[in-house]
Amino acid sequence: MSKLTTKARKAMPASEFAGPDRSYPVPDRSHAANAKARASQAASKGIISKAMESRIDAKANRVLKGGK
Repeated sequence: MSKLTTKARKAMPASEFAGPDRSYPVPDRSHAANAKARASQAASKGIISKAMESRIDAKANRVLKGGK
């Protein structure tokens, strides 16, 4: 996964995040795959809802398929 600096993350538009409050950045394929994995872990631990996991997965899947 490519390094995402704090400065670069702050400069990203909200549309490049899959989760609430600018969480789960998905600027590229590696970050999208990571977002899916972390969302799955968070949902299984009860940190986020299954509905939120589905929304994160949907956004990440669009990035993985080449769209935004």
